[in-house]
Formats: sequence, structure tokens, C-alpha cells
Amino acid sequence: MMNVMLDDAVGMVIGHDLTEIIPGEFKRATFKKGHIIKVEDIEKLRNMGKNHINVINLTEDQVHEDEAALRLGNSAAGEGIYLEGPSQGRVNLKSAFRGLVKINIEAINKINSIQSIILSSVHNNTLVERDIIVAGTKAIPLIVENDKILEAENICRSLGKIISIKKIMPLKVGIIVTGTEVYNGRIVDKFAPILKEKIMEYGGQLFGIKYSPDIKENIKECIKSFLQCGAEVILISGGMSVDADDVTPSAIEEVADKVVTYGAPVLPGAMFMLSYKNEVAIIGIPACGMYDKITVFDLIFPRVLTREILEQKDFNALANGGLCLKCEVCRYPVCPFGKSSL
Repeated sequence: MMNVMLDDAVGMVIGHDLTEIIPGEFKRATFKKGHIIKVEDIEKLRNMGKNHINVINLTEDQVHEDEAALRLGNSAAGEGIYLEGPSQGRVNLKSAFRGLVKINIEAINKINSIQSIILSSVHNNTLVERDIIVAGTKAIPLIVENDKILEAENICRSLGKIISIKKIMPLKVGIIVTGTEVYNGRIVDKFAPILKEKIMEYGGQLFGIKYSPDIKENIKECIKSFLQCGAEVILISGGMSVDADDVTPSAIEEVADKVVTYGAPVLPGAMFMLSYKNEVAIIGIPACGMYDKITVFDLIFPRVLTREILEQKDFNALANGGLCLKCEVCRYPVCPFGKSSL
């Protein structure tokens, strides 16, 4: 800390809050600790009775908190992110459009191992609207060593951007409702209306609805028909358990090029199935998708709509946080369900 003449303080950093008092009106910190003095501040400071200022003199190896936060924010921000700030050593990273938040877990962990700076974010794979704060950078002390910021910038260069937004694409989604009892009209179909609502909610485009009895070849023909007509995602409801009449999994397997998983470490949704035919996702949805408000489908479908190609490891990572507590009042997605640290 140094005491300098006010006229010599331009460009220097105020070392403590400077309080302005107007008797009978207010008392407030008009200039806060860390503020960099500008030419236009001089007259105001004189009016506050300041002729000398306690300032912090930055060396070439030091960075002001605002600059530190801004550099970290710029290094961390990927596609679909814009910055707000800095203010008092903090910069907000906000979503430029509706989409799915993607976090570079390895990079964010390394960044936060550096002393004096932090980067915090919402959970990976969170669906957010436009202009939402999805992360924040903060310098802890008023002054940060420049080599720490350089280290953070190098991490982002070597491991990639830390946070980005993937756009939800209005993919063409076909629905196949299986079940001989539904196909023959013995019971009313209640699955398709639920899936239609989910498609609209998450931003897909309903491509059509087909019905099939519990006959493997019929289900296969429905899948092939959607593929030939240009469907980009196919949802197949029902017939996913181990009952003798449940042939949906084998029908999917025989059409698909790759089965990623039949079974997910998520409750509800353990009998969930994901496979691909070329880049078309074929999804088998167990009966819980009709009865439970939120299931594994809600964790996976938005990712499919970003054209992400999922792997088995993505499902393994769902185990930590994969138990729905079935709260009396559902607050998903503001809840632990699907929130893994992986």
C-alpha cells in the first residue's frame, strides 16, 4: 500500500473502500477496494475531500482481480458463451442460446487446483435457456500473480475450452408404440401422448406415430420404414422387459448397427436401451416412461437432440446421481437426479 497525491493516482488500484457521506441522505462506499482510478474519478474524489489516496502499486508480475477474472473467462468460454463483467473480481459466463451445457471436467478440475482463482459452473448436461448464468470466474485476492493466470490460460489451450453450449436441434422424431393389446384396440394408447409432449418440451419435431403388435418382424418393419422416410431419432415404447411377449429389444438389436446399452444404472429407467443405425438414435423406452414424470429418458433425450453420439461410459457415469427420490413435489431439473460429478 502506498499513499500518493490524487493527481498521481490515475491508473492505480484503490487499496480500501472510500466512503462518501451526504448528511441526512446517505453514507456509502462510492469507490470500492480494487477500483482502478480513472481521470473522470478525480473530480468526484476531490468533492469527497480526498487529496491523497492509499493505492496498491501493481508490478509487471501482478494482475488486478478484474483483469484476472476476465482473462480466465475468455480462456474458459467456448461455443455459445458470452461474458458479463468484470465486477469486483468476478465475470459471469452466460448462454447465448437455448441448449445443453457441456463442461470439460478434466480442465475445470485443473483450473481449480490453481490457488487464488476459481471457476464454478452449473452441472454438466444441464438444459438452459438463453441468457442464463452457467458459470462464474472469480479472483480471490485483489491482486493475482500473473503466472497463475498464464497457467490457467495454458490449461484451456491444451485441454480445450471449459464450458460451452450445444444447440438443441429440431430433429425429426418418430414414435413406435408396441403392444398387441394397443394395436388391436383392446386398451387406449397412453404412451404416445406423453412422448409427443416430451418431444415438444425438449425441442424435437414429431415425425409420425406407428403402432405394432408384439411381433418382432412387425417392429423391425416400423423401424425400417421410419429410417427410409428420413427420421433422425426413433422412440420405441413398451416391450422392454423380460416377459415372453417383450420382443422390442431383439427387434432393435437386429436393425441397429450398434447397441450402446440395454440397461442403465438409473431408477426409474433400468430397462432403457440406446442403439444407432448409422447416426440415427433408436431408443427403447421402458414402461416407467409412461408412469414416472422424470426418468432416464429425460437425461438422455436432450443429449441426443444435440447430435451427441453417446457411449457406454456416458451411461456408467449416470450411476452417481441416478436414483430419483420421487419427491412429493417434483422440482427437476433443480434436484440431484442425473447430477453426476463425472
